[in-house]
Amino acid sequence: MLSIASKRLLPRLYSLSTTSTSRTASTDALNNVKIETDEFGIPTTPTWSVNELLSSYPSPKLSPETVERLYKLSALIPPARDTPEQQTVVRDLEQMIRLVEAVRLIDTTGVTPVPRAVKEDADKQAFADSIPEATGRKLLKYASRVQDNLYVVNKA
Repeated sequence: MLSIASKRLLPRLYSLSTTSTSRTASTDALNNVKIETDEFGIPTTPTWSVNELLSSYPSPKLSPETVERLYKLSALIPPARDTPEQQTVVRDLEQMIRLVEAVRLIDTTGVTPVPRAVKEDADKQAFADSIPEATGRKLLKYASRVQDNLYVVNKA
């Protein structure tokens, strides 16, 4: 049986079927194309590519002024205009924006978010929980001077 995590890795349009020899994923939308999967139901070869996905989305155009403003906001020195370096930066930024826009267009209605596997402060919590903290009267035994269960501090 496939784990929930491996089912989520496959696109929703796939219907999973198991046979005695191997596990395969098939889809009616792709004319019953068989995709070979490993024992966990994960495809052994890519089922799609980012480049293929992005080819169906229009490419945004960034003006040199916009790129210079981004550099200024980032406290970086922009490359000189009309240089190969600037053209490379503009092309890379346009591709990143294109990818972000493609991801934003994905319909996620009905998809249950996966809970975080690790809390952001897990390292702090694990440390704090694993070592019991001495508090209150337990700490008084380390003080050089104590009177009536209170610390005594010498005035300078």
